[in-house]
Amino acid sequence: MNDPSPEPLRIGVLGAARITELSLVGPARTTGHRLVAVAARDRSRAEAFADEHDVERVVDSYADLLADPEVEVVYNPLANALHGPWNLAALAAGKHVLTEKPSASNAEEAAEVREAAAKAGTVFMEAFHYLFHPVTRRLHEIVGSGELGELQRVETLVAIPAPDGSDPRWSLPLAGGAVMDLGCYSLHAVRTLAPWAGGAPRLVSARGGERAGAPGVDEWLDAELEFPGGATASARCHMAYDELEMSCRIVGSAGEAFAPNFVLPHRDDRVVVRTADGERTERLGTRSSYTYQLEALAAHIRRDAPLPLDADDALATMTLIDESYRAAGFEPRPRTALAG
Repeated sequence: MNDPSPEPLRIGVLGAARITELSLVGPARTTGHRLVAVAARDRSRAEAFADEHDVERVVDSYADLLADPEVEVVYNPLANALHGPWNLAALAAGKHVLTEKPSASNAEEAAEVREAAAKAGTVFMEAFHYLFHPVTRRLHEIVGSGELGELQRVETLVAIPAPDGSDPRWSLPLAGGAVMDLGCYSLHAVRTLAPWAGGAPRLVSARGGERAGAPGVDEWLDAELEFPGGATASARCHMAYDELEMSCRIVGSAGEAFAPNFVLPHRDDRVVVRTADGERTERLGTRSSYTYQLEALAAHIRRDAPLPLDADDALATMTLIDESYRAAGFEPRPRTALAG
C-alpha cells in the first residue's frame, strides 16, 4: 500500500512582490501547496494579490502573518534591505523561512540570521532556485564525471537591461545594486563547484562601475576568483546590459560545458558540451526551476530529504558579496531597521 501524500505546506507571503507569481504562486499551484495568508504594507494591494492568486486570506501586517499559527513557512520576497530583519523576525516566531536572495544586507546581518536559524531549529533556505533544475544538476554531473578533464576555468555572467530609475534595485538604503540582484547568482554558481576544485574559491580581485545618479550603487561588477586546486573563475554581473544573459561556462583540460541560461532555464534549457569527441547539445526540460525548488523544500520539511541550501551557505555567499564590494571600491550594503 502506498504511503499517503505528505501534507501540503502552509505558506504565508510577506508583501505583494511581482516575483511571487513566478517564484511561488505558480509552483504552489502545480505542486498542491497552500498559500494561506498574505500581508502587505497597503492592505488593498494584499487584497488584490490574494484575489488574483487564490491566497486564502489577507492579514493586516507582516507581524500578524508571523503570529498566525496556521502559517508554517514564511516566504520573504521583500526589498533586499528587508530580507534580514524579517528573516530574523520569522525565525524568532518559529517559522520555516524561504527567502529571496540575498538573505541579508551584509555579512554581519547574515551571521545573525544564521545564529537565529540555529536557535529556532527551523528550516532556513535562500531561494537559489537554479540549483534544483536539471540544467545545473547536469553541469555538476558532467564536471564530476571527469569528461571535461581537470577543472581549469569557470565563467559566469548574469546581466539584464536596466530597470527603471525608480526601481528599488537602484536604492542604496534598500540594499540595491547589481551584485545584490544578479551577482549573487554568479558568485553562488562559482561557489557550488568547490567539491571538484579542491575547496571553496577565494576572491582575487574585483572592479565595478557606479550607477549614474545613485551614489554607492553598483551598475556592474566583475570578480575574479581562484580555487585551491588552481582553477580560476570570473563572476560577472551587469544591471544595465544590452540584453538578458545568464550564462555559465565550465572549462576543463579535456573540454567545456556551457549553459546559455542557468538562472532561468525555463527560457533556455540547453547544456552544450564540447570535447575532442565532438559537440552535443542536451536539453534538460523547461519545467520551472522554482517548482523544483518548492518540491525540494517540501521534501526536506516533510521527509527530511537532503537540502543543499541553509543559513551557513547564505552567510558564505554574503561574505563573498561583501568582499567583492570592498575590492571594487564599494561599501557593503547598509542594514535597515524593521519596518512594515
